Amino acid sequence: MSGAGNLIYLDFAATTPLDPQVAERMRDVQANAWFNPSSNHPGGRISTAVIKVAAGQLASLLNVNPATLIWTSGATEADNLAIMGTAKQREHRGKHLLTMRTEHKAVVDVFRALERRGFDVTWLEPEADGHLPIERFRAALREDTQLASIMHVNNETGAIQDIAAIGAVCKQHGVVFHVDGAQAAGKMPFDLTNLPVDLYSLTAHKFYGPKGVGALYVAEGTPLDPLMFGGGQQRRLRPGTLAVDLIAGLGEAAAVAAVSIERDLAHLTALREQLLAGIQNIEGLQINGPEQDGYPGILNVGVNDIEGESLLLALEPLCVATGSACNSQSQEPSYVLRALGRSDQQAQSAIRFSLGRPTTRKDIETAIKLYCRGVEKLRNLAPEAVA
Repeated sequence: MSGAGNLIYLDFAATTPLDPQVAERMRDVQANAWFNPSSNHPGGRISTAVIKVAAGQLASLLNVNPATLIWTSGATEADNLAIMGTAKQREHRGKHLLTMRTEHKAVVDVFRALERRGFDVTWLEPEADGHLPIERFRAALREDTQLASIMHVNNETGAIQDIAAIGAVCKQHGVVFHVDGAQAAGKMPFDLTNLPVDLYSLTAHKFYGPKGVGALYVAEGTPLDPLMFGGGQQRRLRPGTLAVDLIAGLGEAAAVAAVSIERDLAHLTALREQLLAGIQNIEGLQINGPEQDGYPGILNVGVNDIEGESLLLALEPLCVATGSACNSQSQEPSYVLRALGRSDQQAQSAIRFSLGRPTTRKDIETAIKLYCRGVEKLRNLAPEAVA
């Protein structure tokens, strides 16, 4: 996909372009429903109606009651509200928390902050393919465990966790279960009503909606303390004037996803297979994450004797990543891949290809050529490094 000039964009795990249907919906709202939805006049009621439609669209995608949805500025805010809000509300029940070392920074840094406030966090280690064995999770529970947060789809490796099994264990032990679903919502089918999940975070820009808006699902009966104060909006859990056009865009993206998920997954699966087939014969190639049964839109690979940042430059105009976009300015090796047992050198060699709805077979053909050529070029510059 050439998004700008001759760029080939394969970084859809970082962000996605606006779907044309979403853009059209937002333009209409910006022109005709730009009022403050808290205002008690006809204009305010127009904007309130727009938000109600969007809530219905997202609720339909997730199969939940619209009243369980809280609008946020994105998954980062939703993660903070869910984790901090629960820890504060249930502090009297215990200070032990569970999460994984491979979580997104929006979760990791919240738990680090809670540790500084006196909470005891157990950082669970995944298997080499990124999956968390349910036995390992169960063994980490204590009498004072009050909250667990496990992401649905890992943003670097595509590993999918068994949310149903983990949630069931949490229910048995009275532990609140939060899921960071930023890489899953709108990309794979699931039914929150029939999953034992108390809190679920998502963001629009990961599934062809606008940046700057997300949502937190709060299951009925789940107590939560607010992090902000200043108004009565959204049951006082997240006060502030709602961004009507952004919320409308999220809702429309959810409506588009509801009818395209299965088609998207088939498309991504075929592209991933094409990409892997084209590079799998490179000597020393290593897949970081599950080889099968992961989210097909993500393929993370490394080559033993190649440094990822150097390879990234050699791949231009291909837009790929060496890790999570939120951590891209750091020269440190990916903490996610280190948690999978990769060495610093192996983690630094990683390139994440993340595919999307607009990706074509031609894009993949070009990516294969550039990747193979880039590896060969760097090896020729340092032939003594080849094993």
